[in-house]
Order: sequence, then C-alpha cells, then structure tokens
Amino acid sequence: MKKLAFVFIGLLALAGIVGCDNAETYAEQRDRENSAIRRFIRDSSITVISEAQFREQGYSTDLDENQFVLMQNTGVYMQIVREGCGEKIKDGETVDVLCRFTERNLLTDTIQLTNDVLAFSSIPEKMNVTNTSGTFTASFDPNSSLMNLAYKSTSVPSGWLVPLNYIKVGRQSTPDEEIAKVNLIVPSTQGQAYASSSVYPCYYTITYERGR
Repeated sequence: MKKLAFVFIGLLALAGIVGCDNAETYAEQRDRENSAIRRFIRDSSITVISEAQFREQGYSTDLDENQFVLMQNTGVYMQIVREGCGEKIKDGETVDVLCRFTERNLLTDTIQLTNDVLAFSSIPEKMNVTNTSGTFTASFDPNSSLMNLAYKSTSVPSGWLVPLNYIKVGRQSTPDEEIAKVNLIVPSTQGQAYASSSVYPCYYTITYERGR
C-alpha cells in the first residue's frame, strides 16, 4: 500500500510542476491562474450564478444547467451535486468527516491526486472538523490522509470547508439515501500547500460522510 501511495506522489510531482519563469511576478502568476479558471468554466459549459441567486434557489445548484455558485469572499466556485443525508454539522460540534476526492490541476489539466480508486477503497480521507458559529476549521488525520502524505501537511484546504454550511454530513442508512457530494473550483489562495506556493487552481470532486 505504501509503495502504491508513493506512485501517486510521483505522479503528483510530475503533474504538479508548473513551468514558471523565475522573473514571473505573483500578479502574473495570479493572472495565469485566473485565465485557467475562466478557460475551464468556458470549456466545461459552466453557468456561474451569484450567491443571491443561490440563496433564492434554496441554496441549491441546478445540475441540468451545470450551475456553480461563485463564493465572493473566497473565490471558490461550488456545485452541490447531492445535499446529503443526515444533518448539518451543528454549531459547537466537532466531528470526524470521511471524504473521497479527486484533485485535478487546472493549469496542467491532469489528475494529480485521488483516493477514489480501488487501491484506496479502505482508506478514506479523514478530517476532524469543528463548527464555531458557522466558521469551520479542520485538520487531516495523519494516519488516514493521502493529502497529508502528498503535501506534508495536516491542514485542510480552506476550499474543502466552503460546502459545509450548505450540505448535510451523515451516513447512509437506507438504499435511498446518498451522502453529500460537491464539485469545487478552488483557487490557490484556498488550496493545498503546493497549489498555494506554485499558484495554480484545482478542480475537486469530493464526497462527505460522517465518521462513526
């Protein structure tokens, strides 16, 4: 299993390298990042909606219209594929949340990390989440985290926490129930350590399930 994990890290190292000129400024890097986001939105036929429209729609996104809501404070674009079962994480509550995810680098248009494969079927990403008056903080469990293994950090990307105000985090108890699932476009400012330092955006598909 460890050998397989390191294969993923090797792919990450190859796919995540961004060919930057040493003289490139941060502003130029951000321009390049924003261009990659705009190109992805265009090529994916995404309909961007405002937070006001999102609220009017009952905090839902229309999948038929391929809607993503732009969260102005963070720059994260979010599509709620499934609201989920169970309950939202309550104010003052701390819970373990299990995630399956796929991370795509939007500059290189490559999948650079995923645990949504058979080899990792028994090892979901585990994060410890606390809700403090609607503000979520979280850390990865170092013993059950491909993200920590790849990026050498237990810090959860802020972009991963954006959906938690809008989804239910429970466990499937009947065949009709489904756990929460979202798609996210996460800019470097809200991303993992490598994305932040190399200034590139990522596209995530993530499921959220309450731990036992």
